[in-house]
Amino acid sequence: MLGQVMTGVADSIMIGRTGATPLAASSLANVVFMLLLTFGIGVSYCITPFVAEADGRKDKSMIVDLLRHGFIINIVTGVVLVAIILLTQHLLYFAGQPEEVVDLAIPYLQIISFSILPFMVFQTHRQFGEGLHSTRMAMIIVIISNLINILLNYLLIYGKYGFPELGLSGAGWATLIARVLMGLSMAAYIYYGKKFKEYRAGFSLGNYSRTLITKMLHIGIPAGIQFIFEVSAFGFSAIMMGWLGTNTLAAHQIAINLATISYMTTSGLGAAATIRVGNYLGKWDIPMLRTAAFTLIGMGLILMTVWGIAFIVWRYQLPSLYIDDQAVIATAAPLLIIAGLFQLSDGLQVVCAGALRGLQDVKIPSLMIFVAYWVISLPLGYWLGFPLNYGANGIWIGLLIGLTLTALAMVVRFHKLSKELGK
Repeated sequence: MLGQVMTGVADSIMIGRTGATPLAASSLANVVFMLLLTFGIGVSYCITPFVAEADGRKDKSMIVDLLRHGFIINIVTGVVLVAIILLTQHLLYFAGQPEEVVDLAIPYLQIISFSILPFMVFQTHRQFGEGLHSTRMAMIIVIISNLINILLNYLLIYGKYGFPELGLSGAGWATLIARVLMGLSMAAYIYYGKKFKEYRAGFSLGNYSRTLITKMLHIGIPAGIQFIFEVSAFGFSAIMMGWLGTNTLAAHQIAINLATISYMTTSGLGAAATIRVGNYLGKWDIPMLRTAAFTLIGMGLILMTVWGIAFIVWRYQLPSLYIDDQAVIATAAPLLIIAGLFQLSDGLQVVCAGALRGLQDVKIPSLMIFVAYWVISLPLGYWLGFPLNYGANGIWIGLLIGLTLTALAMVVRFHKLSKELGK
């Protein structure tokens, strides 16, 4: 999970060396890109809980059908997402951002938009493997993909060893190439792996069941919308940061990048919660279902406590990894204090969301996230940031409150639903 976002982290660090404007441009482009990509990730999550449950029931025929139907769902979703980006990219000029930032952001966005398709291929086979408790190869493939991305960044951003100096666009090409290799590698692993040989029929096309597609989309689309509500809240906060200037937007990009690293390490525990809860649901072992979920919640809280302390203690040193601009670093440091404070809430909500997906409960959690962020968090952040003149810190305090409300609502809902299953 951490490896999935390290592509963006590596891009931000290496782009930051070229100046604040390219870093702000990458932030703006990634607001749009991540909003749609995470919807695709959410849709792909429809595979794992169903595969885990079918594995608990030892229903191999259903597992094959889930792979076949999951692939077509994800490919169609990917095509739609790329089309949306290409058709709406010029709307960035109406977002109130500095024009020089938008001019750099659009070519970069165009390039990375096409990486959604190979990424959705990767997600299909990764989520299928996870449902069968196989996570190691996906990790290895992502790590190798990141190393390739870093190498290509070095060659294409800075124009080393005879390669053209493409700057921000070079980072986009590096991301696209790395994700193509990632998608092909994960598909090959599932197709040729001995562990998955009995499910190879899942690679065939045609004879789709409308009933099964509808059933999967009833999980996938709300999960995707759940991600959109959350990511778009952070995306809109980036738009508000842009109203405060290029340096503030660059500082936000650094702080949100670091917070995303901690989030993704803990979202691995959320993925584990989906797998274990789904598997025990298939076996109808409710006591172990609750034990697994609450153990993972405890692990998430411990891990995020460590991240929170790190953000607060090294609030000046961490931004310096991204950029050598004291004005940007000084703006990012207090944001990292706030990020440190919301780590526990972030960890709690991501693991609980994973556990609820294992119960195939996604619609109510999506509504909870919408209310917490869009009804409470963002309006409050705007009020603190602009009318009360707290600026960037005020916007982030609003995000802190939204995360806390989401986490509390999620844990209460999981406790209630799992208790009712055991009656």
